[in-house]
Amino acid sequence: MFIIAGLGNPGREYENTRHNIGFRVIDDIAQKYQIPVLEKKHKAVIGKGYIDGQKVILVKPYTYMNLSGESIREVVDYYKVDETAQLVVISDDISLDVGQLRIRKKGSAGGHNGLKNIILQRGHENFIRIRMGVGEKPQGYDLKDYVMGHFTDQEKKVLAETAEKAAEAICMIMQGDVDGAMNRYNTKKKA
Repeated sequence: MFIIAGLGNPGREYENTRHNIGFRVIDDIAQKYQIPVLEKKHKAVIGKGYIDGQKVILVKPYTYMNLSGESIREVVDYYKVDETAQLVVISDDISLDVGQLRIRKKGSAGGHNGLKNIILQRGHENFIRIRMGVGEKPQGYDLKDYVMGHFTDQEKKVLAETAEKAAEAICMIMQGDVDGAMNRYNTKKKA
């Protein structure tokens, strides 16, 4: 069993913002594999289903970004998975261009408050994460305003392709090929 968690903030005002790209990827995966994500449990909405024969729990924490670890802790503890190999967390990353992915088996939060809280709640950094590029904050912008902002029409097109690549990477990860997913998808977006 795998837990696939996309980070974001609940509520209509946060839909389709840069900070909610994790929710977007969960929604895309749910649609592609016909997994309804409707059950309210573990401070989240979750969906249970199968991807390529593997049981998955899709998770959208409803604790707001900065407390994402509370929900992730409850889900991991309840389903008793090996979080170092069976937990995949999807988050936004302002240090990556729109269209770039960065997959890691472990690592620091890199300044991301949702990842910081997961690390705090779990007591370690050893879980797989997929960081989705949302572009660097323009000079003079407030960081909060930028990540709560919406994508341009051109960025939305790129993001649709990137979300598909993230789903493909997740399938590779679930087949036990994290290194292969990293080698294939941790490339710079071509200009």
